[in-house]
Amino acid sequence: AGNVNTGSFDDFTTVADLVQEHRAAGNPTWAHVDGAVMLLAAASPAMAEHTQGLARLDSWSTDGHKLLNVAYDCGVAVCRHPAAHRAAMSVQASYLEQGTGARDPMDWNPEFSRRARGVGVYATLRSLGRQGVAELVERTVQLARHFADSLQASGRVQVVNEVVSNQLLVRWLAPAGDNARVLDAVMAGIRAEGTAYFSATTYRGERLMRISISDWASDQDDVDRVVAALLRHAVDATG
Repeated sequence: AGNVNTGSFDDFTTVADLVQEHRAAGNPTWAHVDGAVMLLAAASPAMAEHTQGLARLDSWSTDGHKLLNVAYDCGVAVCRHPAAHRAAMSVQASYLEQGTGARDPMDWNPEFSRRARGVGVYATLRSLGRQGVAELVERTVQLARHFADSLQASGRVQVVNEVVSNQLLVRWLAPAGDNARVLDAVMAGIRAEGTAYFSATTYRGERLMRISISDWASDQDDVDRVVAALLRHAVDATG
């Protein structure tokens, strides 16, 4: 749910149908969704075409520090099978007294001793509510599309992926064909001035710039300012 390079989503309905077929044939099957970036897109009706079938799968995970902007170390895992979840996490030992009745957190987590990581995530979700999360998702996608349109209009860039969430993959065009050199120059320039930070990735054998919209406070003015800076460095690199 939100590929780290392209922002794309798997076809969850097809995956869920395959899981059902395998189980009907007697093959134990478990489908997990890596939703580190955009699992919360499920809160947005506008993203329904990308999240259909998501709820039919077995487990899901996301990172609180991405879309929700809470501190690092706040990963979330959700499992629809309580017995399997408890069996995977619970530890029996002579020095551990197992209570009866009340839910014991150590039966559901990989650590016995830990700080209250969930408080920040809980507070953020309570503050935003479902509608607030949906609006955050939709605003993020809108900004990513504006970013892509603005770059592409310059004629110096090709946006390689279809922008369906918060990710862009950018190919910087060089007259001499040395696109990777221009990419490196643009990234180095914008990092040095401190306007933004971008990294490269390899996608289908090609080195490209990876752009992520992930800060809740970002707005269109921020995008326009960063686009202008990127294009300025591209001009410097290509003449």
